[in-house]
Amino acid sequence: MSRTPLRVLLVHPGAGLYGSDRMLLESVRALVAAGDRALLVVPEDGPLVDLARSAGARVLVRPVPVLRKSALTARGLLGLAGRCAVAAARDGALLRRLRPDVVYVSTLTLPTWVLLARAQGVPVVCHVHEAESRAAVPLQRALAAPLLAASHLLVNSEFSRAVLARSWPVLASRSSVLPNGVQGPSAPVAAGPAGGRLRLLYVGRLSRRKGVLVALDAFAQVLADGLDAHLDLVGDVFGEHADFGRELADRLGREVFQGRVSVHGFDPDVFAHLARADVLLVPSVLPEPFGNTAVEGVLAGRPVLVSDVGGLPEAVAGVPSARLVPPGDAAALARAVSEVAAALPDLQACAARHAPVAAERFAPQRYRAGLVEGLRTAAAGGTR
Repeated sequence: MSRTPLRVLLVHPGAGLYGSDRMLLESVRALVAAGDRALLVVPEDGPLVDLARSAGARVLVRPVPVLRKSALTARGLLGLAGRCAVAAARDGALLRRLRPDVVYVSTLTLPTWVLLARAQGVPVVCHVHEAESRAAVPLQRALAAPLLAASHLLVNSEFSRAVLARSWPVLASRSSVLPNGVQGPSAPVAAGPAGGRLRLLYVGRLSRRKGVLVALDAFAQVLADGLDAHLDLVGDVFGEHADFGRELADRLGREVFQGRVSVHGFDPDVFAHLARADVLLVPSVLPEPFGNTAVEGVLAGRPVLVSDVGGLPEAVAGVPSARLVPPGDAAALARAVSEVAAALPDLQACAARHAPVAAERFAPQRYRAGLVEGLRTAAAGGTR
């Protein structure tokens, strides 16, 4: 029996290719593969736009009020409120014109879309990729309050769901955990030759909360201890964090790092860098809701050193070649690097054995099936 295709309006706060951006792209692919119609609204042009179009979505680039950290001041909130008021009429008209069967709101940073959709009687699923567990409780409750109007919530880890429940306990029963789907390498990534310089790799935003400075401090200690090593940084500085970019440049200018650290900028081909690496560092200082990069390290068969915070332990649960390290502790990270270097061949063999297990657990096909099921259930007026 044929099924009427769903008309799904997806709203996303950016057009890059980092964690939540890549999951948005997987969501588009899931809907198109299921025969549904996807229209994506983003506030800016970027690499995600062309990829989403190639995947089969219509894409509309238009101003979308996004809740950034810079808005969490009196002046910032006032400006955001003004933009939201202007956008409400425009976006409400778009909803009336498109008449979608369900609206998919990606992340907590687009609160007006949840309220607009529900005001027009359109089911809405919000996919939560954040877990601001360190924020003050009133702020957590304010950020999560629009979710009370959502038909259903998808969250990427048990940690994320627990954070929501601390804000509004009722949200726990309205949410389903859908682990991110992470595509592995197209072919097994062979380990490098034993001996020689140890290659360490960091992949992700170059920011304070991601622990880049902690990685550099630990790396300096590793070098001081006499280990022959090199660190590759793959990522860029977010536009709002220019001050941190200057601080990072000053730190990288130190003599100890000359010829020992390479900065590659953003590169969507993570596995090309993992192929040249021996060990992946995921040194986040603040809680992460999930850990795409950590999973990619496991899929590539690399030992991974991961901060023991937020949802990162879930991403490497049951992987013996992964090590949990206290967040923000450069000395502990340096010790972990030295321990891994001393047992590298055995750990590489262990990592290679467990890569297929992670590939099954985080298969994009599982993510796509769960995403489509959640949207169809919401559109039908049910709960999962």
